[in-house]
Amino acid sequence: MQNNINSSSHDQKFQVRKLEFSDKSKGFIELLQQLSVCDSVSDKEFEERFQELSSLGDDHVICVIEDDQLEKIIATGSVFIEKKFLRNCGKVGHIEDVVVDSSARGLQLGKKIVEFLAEHSRSRGCYKVILDCGAENKGFYEKCGFKQKEIQMVRYFIE
Repeated sequence: MQNNINSSSHDQKFQVRKLEFSDKSKGFIELLQQLSVCDSVSDKEFEERFQELSSLGDDHVICVIEDDQLEKIIATGSVFIEKKFLRNCGKVGHIEDVVVDSSARGLQLGKKIVEFLAEHSRSRGCYKVILDCGAENKGFYEKCGFKQKEIQMVRYFIE
């Protein structure tokens, strides 16, 4: 697969870290647009949501991988921790919004993001981590150690 990024030393070069406020100017929103509907987000809207999510601490984490040479966010994902009464007041990690820039696919960055988020869930005491994905991504997540269980249902409130 052709990509614009040198993969020879990507393990050291591409490190997973938490989202920073400055990442908006590094293409974070544009990257999310490769995943799903994501209209433009004003600086004020970004700051308000960033502060809101930051206030949740380790219960909601968005991580990114930045290409430092390009100063561009090239991969992201998030996890939030659900606190339950089931399983002795257990916790479940929910992985969401995993996407790798089209120019960086094939470099195992998605796997690095998912492993980071799963390990975060484990470190927060979760008894499992779950995610929803399309059929076309099932193989990828199986390679990351996930297995299919049951089915997903959705009810949208806006079209």
